[in-house]
Amino acid sequence: MPTKAEVQAMLTGPGGMFEVVTETVNGVEMKVYKERMRALREVAQAALLRGDDQTFLVYGERRWGFARFVEESNSVAHALAGRHGVTRGDRVAVLSANNPEWCLTFWATVDLGAILVGLNGWWKTDEILYGLQDSGAKVLVADRPRFERIAGRLDELPDLEVVFLAGAEPADVGDDPRLRPFGELTGDPTPELPAVDIDEDDYAVIFYTSGTTGKPKGAISTHRSMIANLQNTMYNAVAGAMAGGGALPSGGGQNASLLTSPLFHVSGCHSGLVVGLLAGVKLVIPEGRFDPEVVLRLIQDEKITVWATVPTMVWRVTEYPGRHDYDTSSVTSVAYGGSPSAAELQRRVQETFPNVTTLSNAYGLTESSSVATVNSGEEFLAKPDSVGRPMPVVDIKIVDPNGEEVPTGATGEVLIRGPIVMPGYWNKPAETAETVRDGWLWTGDVGHVDDEGFLYITDRAKDMIIRGGENIYCVEIENRLVEHPKVADAAVIGVPHDELGEEVKAVVQVEPGETLTEDEVRQWVADALAYFKVPAYVELTDAKLPRNASGKLLKNVLRGEGEVSFEETM
Repeated sequence: MPTKAEVQAMLTGPGGMFEVVTETVNGVEMKVYKERMRALREVAQAALLRGDDQTFLVYGERRWGFARFVEESNSVAHALAGRHGVTRGDRVAVLSANNPEWCLTFWATVDLGAILVGLNGWWKTDEILYGLQDSGAKVLVADRPRFERIAGRLDELPDLEVVFLAGAEPADVGDDPRLRPFGELTGDPTPELPAVDIDEDDYAVIFYTSGTTGKPKGAISTHRSMIANLQNTMYNAVAGAMAGGGALPSGGGQNASLLTSPLFHVSGCHSGLVVGLLAGVKLVIPEGRFDPEVVLRLIQDEKITVWATVPTMVWRVTEYPGRHDYDTSSVTSVAYGGSPSAAELQRRVQETFPNVTTLSNAYGLTESSSVATVNSGEEFLAKPDSVGRPMPVVDIKIVDPNGEEVPTGATGEVLIRGPIVMPGYWNKPAETAETVRDGWLWTGDVGHVDDEGFLYITDRAKDMIIRGGENIYCVEIENRLVEHPKVADAAVIGVPHDELGEEVKAVVQVEPGETLTEDEVRQWVADALAYFKVPAYVELTDAKLPRNASGKLLKNVLRGEGEVSFEETM
């Protein structure tokens, strides 16, 4: 059995299936795949050739074959272009739980050369309005529960011309001419794809990631970056199979993937929806809120082979008391990223899914169009604390605070270079210039690389909490807290949690002479921010919060990791 290094040399060398060459991309020299698609529309074109003999999408009682799905997405594309004037570069936003309408809108939009704006389905009213205003979205596709959060404030969205409601009948939309049922877009399925010109570096997607200034930033994925991620994923599957323990289906059968990661995350969209359409994977989307029993039933009934998600969901399924009442023998691969893996979680996965041959973890960001490094198979078992080695077209560099590369094994900030890296943040040139420098993405994560090239993430330079796979920037919650008239100061920190990775804790200094309860603090945050940003723990105090001479909060002290030093208070 060849090693992974030997397999990579075979696959990426001259004449290999995934041959890697060096090209200059937008002034930056980087590794790229020699043979590659130039636009996501080519993925849809390839999927048409699969016909409808195999299922592509399952949602409740509804099923789509590959050709039928592409033909319906073409109907959506032609309707958006012909009836609603959507052209190359226009923004089409989606605000919805995972459902077929999300998937159809994505492919219709990118095949038109327009830009899909994936809004976080857990956002509250002001967050949603900000995303729509910042992106200048011309069209919104939404499910009813999330649309209701902004229904009374559409006048604040002058760029928004029409809203399509998923699952709505014509009689459900009322008298507002801007509201339409989504079904009117799907009535003319056709194999004819949109014919507009698309360049590799055209913008395809904007996904918002929480910002250190309190406002989310729209990270841009291009056709180039998403196709590079697609090829990285395909390479990893082939290489894993060649080295033993890969996730390719036995006997030439079809892989079936449970799609539980939100489609407004790169893991769900880029590495789930896009990869699935090209690779011939059956994607099964659970209806409604995440429910371990529903997941187990779908795994049994749909013969799920691959489940890639966040650790929180894996924990919930592997801890569910009735898990052994379901047949989980079809599952051969479980992958999770978004927070560090735990040995106990690995044990539970193998106990719940007896035929799992591939456990894997991955590292990536919204800004890197999903996966930058992967650790799987025997390497995962040998180095479970590592997030793996870089994908073939990805370079990793560890630098000190001055930007100088550090020796092997030394700790510093993790930098990423390659075609997966975003061109920047939407409408934020200053933040872009700070984050992407000379083609290198400064991740804000701290780690080191060992002498075999394996990356370890050990800390975060950014003041961020990862809760259940969601990035939470502490400053956003702190800004909300100090707006309360009874709050003098506030600090937000992460508290370890076995299932979620971290929970949010707020330390709140109450104004002299005022009284405040923990529930009041939580409600104040909940009124403005998504539920996952609401503090699980609230500590109220009359004492001043520890800050250094420049005013910076000393969060190490709040975490109980040390006392205020003389140097910090100078």
